[in-house]
Amino acid sequence: MKKILKVKKCRDEKMELNYTKVGDYLLPNLTIEKQNNEKINKYGYLRLHYLKENNKPFYTTLLMKNELTNHLVSVSIEAENRLNSLMEQYKNSDKLLSEKNKMDNQLQWVKLMNNYKNIAEEVILKELIYI
Repeated sequence: MKKILKVKKCRDEKMELNYTKVGDYLLPNLTIEKQNNEKINKYGYLRLHYLKENNKPFYTTLLMKNELTNHLVSVSIEAENRLNSLMEQYKNSDKLLSEKNKMDNQLQWVKLMNNYKNIAEEVILKELIYI
């Protein structure tokens, strides 16, 4: 047999919180504000891990202000844009990364691309993630 609970709403003026009385308990009406629904990529998760391990006060502040997700999404977007622009710069500056060289010597082309990608990721990690 189910027990029917009376639900009563009340408001605490000091803390400006709304409560709902369920049975003998007052439960706060807590809601999460809208957050950014974009995906967090690898760089966002690296930033999250860095904040948790090395910058606990900033992590806690972002978490309490409900801005952590927005911060991680913005870092993700900024890092991805930075990676793309750096890779474009590297492609334009090195003649060995041309389409002709890609067809002629694929292994050298792949080695150079991987090398430039690693360099770009190091730049991103030092400038955006581990700060």
